[in-house]
Amino acid sequence: MNLAFTQEQDELRRTVRDFFDKTSPEAEVRRLMDTEEGFDPDVWRRLAGELGLAGLAVPEEYGGAGCGFVEVGILLEEAGRALLCAPVLSTVVLAASTLLGLDDEEACREYLPGIAAGSTVATLALTEPSGRWDAGGVTATAVRGTRGWTLDGTKSFVLDGGTASLLLVAARTDAGISVFAVDGEAPGVRREPQATLDQTRKQAAITFDSTPARLVGEEGRAWPVLERVLDLAAVAVAAEQAGGAARVLEMAVEYAKTRVQFGRPIGSFQAVKHKLADMHIGVESARSAAYHGMWAAAGSPPDLPEAADLAKSCCGDAFVGAAAENVHIHGGIGVTWEHPAHLYLKRAHSSQVLFGHAADHRRRLVQRLLARPDA
Repeated sequence: MNLAFTQEQDELRRTVRDFFDKTSPEAEVRRLMDTEEGFDPDVWRRLAGELGLAGLAVPEEYGGAGCGFVEVGILLEEAGRALLCAPVLSTVVLAASTLLGLDDEEACREYLPGIAAGSTVATLALTEPSGRWDAGGVTATAVRGTRGWTLDGTKSFVLDGGTASLLLVAARTDAGISVFAVDGEAPGVRREPQATLDQTRKQAAITFDSTPARLVGEEGRAWPVLERVLDLAAVAVAAEQAGGAARVLEMAVEYAKTRVQFGRPIGSFQAVKHKLADMHIGVESARSAAYHGMWAAAGSPPDLPEAADLAKSCCGDAFVGAAAENVHIHGGIGVTWEHPAHLYLKRAHSSQVLFGHAADHRRRLVQRLLARPDA
């Protein structure tokens, strides 16, 4: 597997980082945290329209750029570095991947152009109050009547669920788990914001009460697609975590160079040097795991589940560890509301449980390794 970025991918990274440096400074992140939407619609339209980032992995026939998951991973890594407040993970990864995986040509032609253009904010509503990410956790139901399908049930912690105009909902029918497209303003939809540790990423509980819905893909055959989407989401979050970990390392190094105690920069003390060295090792390990996952998602489907588990477990631990050490190195100022260190620490802990805790991914990884024919 080639883990070298192309010249075009390096240029994409430079373009994305420059855009986020201008549109997602700390002051703007703090402002958006206090808004109901949680993101700036104008920035989202620019991200999609001017740069084409919302449609990176959307095929050209649906208005996208036709790139692969490596490019999506680069976008997420830079978003994590900038603590970007925008529906990238929900729309670009979850919703677009679900639509493409279900292989419903009519639905793709109806919904993907809006996603690529930035006019549609979409998400996947999968988890329920049980908090489970497996098939057994899906208890919402869908029934077909004389006027079509209707949905009943509750979904919890739906990313950007409070503002998404398109909801892709996993529900059970007589044939098994299926996915349904629901207009965010459809009758019977009730959305309530859910408070989480990370205020930079909005989540919501959504209740469906005899809500009109449209079946996407084949009835009862959606779970294998959703499993792959969850693996892609795990890789995307891992890339985001690698970006966040790299940023807090930079913050810690800069502070260690400039903070003086006892007449010396604190970076000259051996204890601080050891902390920075351990952070650096963790960040580089996280990058390697995230990049391996990105390439597996782009070109080696059989390798994706193991690569996703590895990336999510490694990057989650690295980000939490680096963010915590960054607070320690900054000392008292690092725990104040005015300093950004706590924002990254909260994002690190929140991301670690998103799409399954690191411990869950390690357990799955072991199970998959033991199931190999050559094990």
